[in-house]
Amino acid sequence: MADTLSQLYLGAGLTVLSHPLMYVKVLIQVGHEPLAPSMGRNIFGRPVLQLPGLFAYAKHIVKIDGKRGLFKGLTSRLCAGAIGTVVHSKVLQCSELGKNADPSSLYHVFEETTREMIARSTATLVTHPFHVITLRCMIQFIGRETKYSGIFNSVVTIYREEGILGFLAGLIPRLLGDVISLWLCNLLAYFINTYILEPPSQVSQIGELRSYSQAITGFLASMLTYPFVLVSNLMAVNNCGLVGGLPPYAAVYSSWINCWRQLSREGNMSRGNSLFFRKAPAGRMYALDQKRFV
Repeated sequence: MADTLSQLYLGAGLTVLSHPLMYVKVLIQVGHEPLAPSMGRNIFGRPVLQLPGLFAYAKHIVKIDGKRGLFKGLTSRLCAGAIGTVVHSKVLQCSELGKNADPSSLYHVFEETTREMIARSTATLVTHPFHVITLRCMIQFIGRETKYSGIFNSVVTIYREEGILGFLAGLIPRLLGDVISLWLCNLLAYFINTYILEPPSQVSQIGELRSYSQAITGFLASMLTYPFVLVSNLMAVNNCGLVGGLPPYAAVYSSWINCWRQLSREGNMSRGNSLFFRKAPAGRMYALDQKRFV
């Protein structure tokens, strides 16, 4: 119980601190570019047309909505984090897999990863409605709307307009991304530790390297599965009655696969992945009236 409470407090603190970053990221993911690109220089000193980064974007939001404007959707995100932590912990406690296997075996990695996959997927399924509400609260910034003004009001609005399926918008690519990322991270870490790094007893610094392998492989896995995150977020706000999810500002996708294919054709599968040194898309015009590239 004490461990769960400490996780809740830590998670809530990190959520509050990271919320402005997520807010900016989501607005970039949906294609909202309120600030025109400017000429800058890349790491090689060559002139290049650049889009404003995290701090310039956040400053623009503060200018319009004040500092509190950076925390739109925070309440529903905190609810998602708290409920997800409890569900994840309970599912892990109920699972008996992986407790008797040799910790250094591949079988143990498979069982532990399976336990974690079940726990994460269950938590994601339970909290996804809050995630949808969070994203929709955020993209209201684009059209200056107030359709989603609270958790209860948002639940009623989504159910009235879209039914139960509205709460699951974007769930499939999100689950797929989480599962693929988890397996890639754990399997890569196992093979690196087992077949590349020598035992810590032979080389003193290898033990320290092993402690970083999980973080490194996690970073690589998250980069490889980022398109799933992007598609999930776009589908969560797609055709939801907000300016940011409707034509002519945004396309209406028939499915998440259709969204994936269209983003792939446009070369936008990594949109929003970087919040710094953002290069303007080549061959596309910036539309002042829509605040986006067309």
